[in-house]
Amino acid sequence: MKQRYVYVLAALLVAVGASIFLYKWQVLGFPLAEDLEKPVWTIEAAVRFDSGPGTIKAQLHVPTLTPGFRTLNENSVSRGYGFSLNYGSGGREAQWTIRRADGEQTIYYRISVYEDEAVDESDTVPPFPPRPVIEEPLATAADVLVSDVRDRSADTSSFTTELLRRLNDPSPDANVELLLSDVTTETDFVAVATTLLASARIPARAVHGFALAARQRNAPLLPWLEVHNGDRWLYFNPATGEQTRPDRFFVWWRGNEPLVNVEGGSRVRVEFAVQRNQLDAIAIAETQARQQGTSAFDFSLYSLPIQTQAVYSVLLMIPIGALVMVVMRNIVGIDAFGTFMPVLIALAFRETRLLWGVILFTLLVTLGLSIRFLLERLRLLLVPRLSAVLIVVVLLMLFISLTSHRLGLETGLSVALFPMVIIAMTIERMSVVWEERGAGDAVRAGLGSLLVAVAAYAFMGLPWLEHIVFTFPELLLVVLALVVLAGRYTGYRLTELHRFKALRA
Repeated sequence: MKQRYVYVLAALLVAVGASIFLYKWQVLGFPLAEDLEKPVWTIEAAVRFDSGPGTIKAQLHVPTLTPGFRTLNENSVSRGYGFSLNYGSGGREAQWTIRRADGEQTIYYRISVYEDEAVDESDTVPPFPPRPVIEEPLATAADVLVSDVRDRSADTSSFTTELLRRLNDPSPDANVELLLSDVTTETDFVAVATTLLASARIPARAVHGFALAARQRNAPLLPWLEVHNGDRWLYFNPATGEQTRPDRFFVWWRGNEPLVNVEGGSRVRVEFAVQRNQLDAIAIAETQARQQGTSAFDFSLYSLPIQTQAVYSVLLMIPIGALVMVVMRNIVGIDAFGTFMPVLIALAFRETRLLWGVILFTLLVTLGLSIRFLLERLRLLLVPRLSAVLIVVVLLMLFISLTSHRLGLETGLSVALFPMVIIAMTIERMSVVWEERGAGDAVRAGLGSLLVAVAAYAFMGLPWLEHIVFTFPELLLVVLALVVLAGRYTGYRLTELHRFKALRA
């Protein structure tokens, strides 16, 4: 029963820790790698127009739903104008208003986006469009063309491809020529295609956007065609009929309505500029968490003051060292002094570096042990003896620091980082074992402690592991589960296998 309880507890700890980790990683976008940066595109729309003295009301279509992209932030730069975001028939619209304006005017709308493949349009299922009202003789030409294309296709995708092929035919028939007689721009062409698709009761709409590049001063808007096949939206190149979408195609607005409308202004024009930047993934995750209304980031360590973060970046690695110590002692079978001494020594190694730390540790323990044997002749009680050893350790640390400074070895100054109380306890324990079980066991346990400290340092000093533990501290629940399971292990230790070699044979 107790064994089952341990397994249930471990499974519960793993489930809770892993669930929080996956939510922060997959949903909120917390990065797994340290110093991870994501490309962020800043798109700026500049609306320029001339105004007479009087009221100005400007409306600009802005992104509503962009598959493959998520909005980081958006703002407007328009001195003296009132600004608001509203939903119209074609999606979101930015609106600027001012009571009085005169002369040439320029207003800006800016949006920053980053790639996120999880953003799609699966929730925007349109109804079947009504048959459009087309005047003769265009209606007859449209019916003949749609009927002919339907006979040559098998589904929505093939129908759209065949229709666009017929509309782009260098030698079009009379019906196509009639339908395209008033087409002068690519936008007009896409409008004709959507009308013909609506005649076939196929939901379709024009999309306008641009392929994002590193830097563009005058980014041209590309008209594209979206067709719904009953399950999802499909993208088609109106010039070729190919079912595709340009790489990093950012949809600005949908529909055949004008991009911008300015009441009280003339000579209206819109210019787009695109710039690519690199932004810290943590900053993106913070913004995304606030947009979703979750308080996960408020309870993240990144919300703490910088100095406090630096402290916890070290403290959170102690459980990792403790796990290494449990494995080394309970599974491998390495004998060591104390319970937490190797972990604390490993923390000191993070500051002194491994080689110099091992030298300092060996030097302190050797000198301290020699002086401890000298104190043995005084026949002191336990507490005074430990106090005397502690004082000796402090004096030794002071001596090593002064000597290394005189020799120009600034690294020796880091000896002060060693936990003096742990060193004093290690010297005391080692001397007791030396007296009770001999020098061999004492030296073996001392080397085992040093080996465990080195192994703990090897894991605690990994930058990527420190980042993961700091970013996802809930994973310490998984570490706790592993410690609990290791605590129930009663089998052979790896170092004991040679002792029972004959039994295994």
